[in-house]
Amino acid sequence: MTLASIQCGSVTDLQPAGTSEWWDKPWQTAFHKQPVVGPVQAGALGLAGDAQADLANHGGPDKAICVYPASHYPHWRSTLNLPNLPHGAFGENFTVADATEDYVCIGDVFRIGGAVVQVSQPRQPCWKLAHRWRVKDLAAQVERTGRTGWYFRVLQPGEVVAGQLVEPAGRPHPEWRVSLANEIMHHREADHAAAVALAACPALSASWRESLARRSGSAAAS
Repeated sequence: MTLASIQCGSVTDLQPAGTSEWWDKPWQTAFHKQPVVGPVQAGALGLAGDAQADLANHGGPDKAICVYPASHYPHWRSTLNLPNLPHGAFGENFTVADATEDYVCIGDVFRIGGAVVQVSQPRQPCWKLAHRWRVKDLAAQVERTGRTGWYFRVLQPGEVVAGQLVEPAGRPHPEWRVSLANEIMHHREADHAAAVALAACPALSASWRESLARRSGSAAAS
């Protein structure tokens, strides 16, 4: 896996475009990520120079860095008829080459430059993705196709640079591919046994463990 590009964004207040469409209401977002050239410090709460507008639902140690596979872009450029859709279009900080949700597992540890990161959960797209590209069901399309990306938590802070290798440094839970976690969360709602098993994975983010535990009717995993 290679770190193809890095993107960061600041919080911006956007005004309506003057149409009656739902996405043309005023909104505040840091979704519009821009490419970063040169080294960036990756810390416990994310990348230096990056921000989140909605800290209740985004950011935090378990969702420090949003990651998206570069190999998904041809699909979306064609499907959305946006041939110039750039890296960062899905709000991701890291666009990675040569890996997808079928390869990466919950708990996987990687070294990137001076930083050590760990896969914490699949990314769950929110309404801002649809808002950004003016496609009402885009978040649902991402969820349905499994092309979600994932989050890294930062185990060891350090500098990262676009173009570096994302080197495997540990795979404690090979049974929990990100694609399988997505399937259990979004497409197997009635499979309580699978929800309990996934919630027991200690490397899974706290929010996902709590959500799965509520679904299965059991106490939230500690």
